[in-house]
Amino acid sequence: MEPEKKIKRYNRIIGQLSDLLPKTNNRLARMSTIVALLHHKMDGFFWTGFYFLHDDKLIVGPYQGPVACQELKKGKGVCWAAVEKKQTIVVPDVDKFPEHIACDSRSKSEIVVPVTNEDNEIVAVLDIDSTIYSNFSKDDGLELERIVKMIYS
Repeated sequence: MEPEKKIKRYNRIIGQLSDLLPKTNNRLARMSTIVALLHHKMDGFFWTGFYFLHDDKLIVGPYQGPVACQELKKGKGVCWAAVEKKQTIVVPDVDKFPEHIACDSRSKSEIVVPVTNEDNEIVAVLDIDSTIYSNFSKDDGLELERIVKMIYS
């Protein structure tokens, strides 16, 4: 998708989320709504979901797509890299990422965005995989960071 078209689509999604998310304070419900909108409105989103940080593991939360890895052990993969670096990670080719965790071999690129609570502590990550190489850019990261901030606002 062309970058300008993608930004417009993110803006429409953010508008929809601005209407939907205030209807509940439940974080799990908000995450579920975010996942559903992103997964069905964005081209090339093959797996879209959250992993919760719990006892040195990342545990799968709301997601859409094929069956997920239920737990991600500490220190491996893109999700843990985002937690440890406390920043969004964009991976154009997952096969070139050291210790990538392949929950589904059809995934070719990935983006992971940390989710922070009111105390600015990382509590989860938003993980999105695509079957298309280089499907994510810095622009995706900026827009998805805007979206995950809506969970705790």
